[in-house]
Amino acid sequence: MKEPFAKKIPHKIFLHGEQIVDNYYWLRDNRRNNTHVIKHLKDENNYTNAILTSQNDLKNLILKEITDHLSYYDCSIPYIKDSYCYQSRYENGSEYPKYYRKLFIAEDDKWTLILDTNKRALHSNFYSIGAFVVSPNNCLFALAEDLVSRFQYNIQFFNIKNNFWYSETLFNTSASIVWDKNSKMIFYVKNHPQTLRSYQVWCHELGTLQSKDKKIYEELDDSYYLNICTTTSEKFILILISNTISTEIRMIDMDLTDKTPQIFLARRNNHKYTLDHYNNKFIICSNRDRDNFNLYYSNNIDELGWKSLIRIHEDAILENFQLFHNWIVIEEKRNGLTNLRQINWQQSVEKNIQITFDDPIYRVWLEYNSNPLNNILLYGYTSMTTPSTIFELNMDTGKSCILKQTTIKNFDSSNYKSEYRLIDVKDGTKVPVSFIYNRKYPNLNKNPAIIYGYGAYGNNVDPYFCIGRLSFLDRGFIYVIVHVRGGGELGQKWHDSGRLFNKMNSFTDFIDVTNALVNCGIGHPNKLYAIGGSAGGLLIGTVINLAPKLFNGVVAHVPFVDVINTMLDKSIPLTTSEYDEWGNPENIDAYNYMKKYSPYDNVGPKNYPHIFVTSGFYDSQVQYWEPAKWVAKLRELKTNKNLVLLYTDMNSGHSGKTGRYKQYEITALEITFIISLEKNII
Repeated sequence: MKEPFAKKIPHKIFLHGEQIVDNYYWLRDNRRNNTHVIKHLKDENNYTNAILTSQNDLKNLILKEITDHLSYYDCSIPYIKDSYCYQSRYENGSEYPKYYRKLFIAEDDKWTLILDTNKRALHSNFYSIGAFVVSPNNCLFALAEDLVSRFQYNIQFFNIKNNFWYSETLFNTSASIVWDKNSKMIFYVKNHPQTLRSYQVWCHELGTLQSKDKKIYEELDDSYYLNICTTTSEKFILILISNTISTEIRMIDMDLTDKTPQIFLARRNNHKYTLDHYNNKFIICSNRDRDNFNLYYSNNIDELGWKSLIRIHEDAILENFQLFHNWIVIEEKRNGLTNLRQINWQQSVEKNIQITFDDPIYRVWLEYNSNPLNNILLYGYTSMTTPSTIFELNMDTGKSCILKQTTIKNFDSSNYKSEYRLIDVKDGTKVPVSFIYNRKYPNLNKNPAIIYGYGAYGNNVDPYFCIGRLSFLDRGFIYVIVHVRGGGELGQKWHDSGRLFNKMNSFTDFIDVTNALVNCGIGHPNKLYAIGGSAGGLLIGTVINLAPKLFNGVVAHVPFVDVINTMLDKSIPLTTSEYDEWGNPENIDAYNYMKKYSPYDNVGPKNYPHIFVTSGFYDSQVQYWEPAKWVAKLRELKTNKNLVLLYTDMNSGHSGKTGRYKQYEITALEITFIISLEKNII
C-alpha cells in the first residue's frame, strides 16, 4: 500500500516581519466533520494497519502477554466515611469498576452494589469517570462522566437510599465536585465552551435545572484554571486558581455558602502555594521564601502572621502534606528520592517513616486517608521492579503492615534489576537516569534500549512499575527514563532550567545522556529507540531533528509538535495558561527561540529514523492536527525510505482508550512496532 501523501495547500501568516507558510493547515477541522480530513486520517490508519498486518500475530501475543499479567479480580482499599465503608472493584475481567458499600458496623459483612460503570459505558464509544463523590449524609452520590474524551464532563446524581437517578444533568463541567454540608447542593466548575478552560464556579441545588444555578466566581484572566476542594476540617470550600507559576485561593465558609468567596492570599507573580485547614489553623505550603517550598501555619488569613511549622532540609523539595489530629505528614524529595516524615502538632516530635525496600530508585506517595481523627496513615510505594503496594502505619507506635500489593500474574521481581545514576552532560549538569533490565540479559552493551523522556511543567517522571514494559524487558531490552531538565525531579530550579529560554536543555540532555549511556556500556549504539508522549512527544520530535541518526526508531504519542502555531492560537485549550512554560510567540524573542526547536517548523531533508505517531481525534490537549501535519511534512521531506506511520484513534482523546484491558491496545501496537524494527521484519 502506498504512503498517503497529503495534498499541499499553502496557508500564509505574517509575524514579526516574516512570512510563515503552512502547507498542511487544511488538516485542521475544529468541528471534526470535514470529510476530506476524516478520509485522510482513515487513509493513514489503513496504511499503518497494512504495514503492521504481517505482525498481527506478534501484536496479539504482546497484548495477551500484557493482559495476562492482570488479575481477573482487583479491588481498592476500603475507606470509611461516617458509618459506611466504600470500595471499588474490577470483577470477572471487567473493563470498568463497580462501586460497593456496607455499614461499617455490620456483622454480616454484606456489601451492596451502588454503581456499575460497565453498564454506564455501554452507550458511548468512550467512557471515563472524573469524580464519584458521596454526599455528607451518605444517601446520595454525584458522578462526573466524560463521554467524548475531551475532559468535558456531565454530572448526574443518584439517590442510594431510594435507588433512583435524579432527572437533571449538569453539562460542560470539569471533574471538580464539592457537596454542601446539608447534602442539598453541590459546587462545581464550568468549562469555557470554546477553549474548554475551567473558568467558573457554580452552585447547583439538587432537583432543579442547571439554568437555575448560581454563579459563585468567574476567572477573567485566561491564563488561569480553576479547581475546587474542601479542607481537612471540612469547614471551607477552596477555589484553587492557578497557572504554571502562580496561585490564588479563595474560600467559601461551609456555614455561609451564600457569601462571596474570601481571598486567602491574592496572586502574585512566581508565588505558588497550597492550603489546608485543621485544628483551627491554616496550613500553607508556599515558595515565598524558598524555591522548593516551606510549610507555615496561621490562625487567620493575614500573611504577616505566618509562622514556620517544620524544618525543611536545605536540599529537600517539599511536595505534599496531610493533616491528622495529632500528626502532620509531609512528603519530601531529596536526591531524587521521596521520603515521608511525621511531625507531632503539640510536642514537635519528628519521626522519619522508614522505607525498607532495597530498590535504588522508587516512588512513595500519600494515599487517601479518610479519617484525620485517628493515628493511621496509608501510603503507597512502587518501583520499576515492585508493583504498587499500600502500607498502613500506626503513627503512634511506628508499626506498619502491607494492606495490599497489586497482583501481577506471571511475574517474579527477582528476574529484574533497576539502577539509578547521575550522568554528566556537556554543560556539566548531572542528569538523573533510572533504568531497568532483565537479569537474563546482562550484557548491557549488546542490548537494545528504550530511552523515555518528558521534561515539562515541573512534573516528575517517577520510576513506577509498568506491566507494559515487561514485554520489552523479557526480550532483552533495557528501559531507560532520562529525567531531563524541565521536569520537577530536582525541584523548581530543575523546572526553570528546562522551560522558556532554557527549553533547549531538555533536548540536549536527552541526546547527551543517550550517548553517555552507550559510551559506558548501556545499550548498543545501533539498537536505540526513543519514546515520549504529549510534551514528551515534543522532546522526541525535536531530538530527531537535532540528531536524526541517533535512534533506529521512535514512538511519539499525542505529540505537541506544532509549537508556534499552537501558542499563537488563544482559542484552543492550554495555550494562554502555558505562556510561562513555552513563551508567547507574539513576543519576538520568544518567537525566535521557539523557531530553534519547534519540531514541525524544523522538519527538513534528512534521513530520519523509523517513526510511529499516535493521536486521538478528540484530543483537547494536543489537537489531532498537530501530529497529522507533522507526519505529512516528515513524509514529504525525509530523504530515506524509513517508515513514518500515523495511527489516530477516532473515538478517543489525549489519554487514549479507557478500560482496564482496552487501554493496552495501542501500547501493544507501539511495542510491536519497535520489536519488529529490532528484528528487521517490517
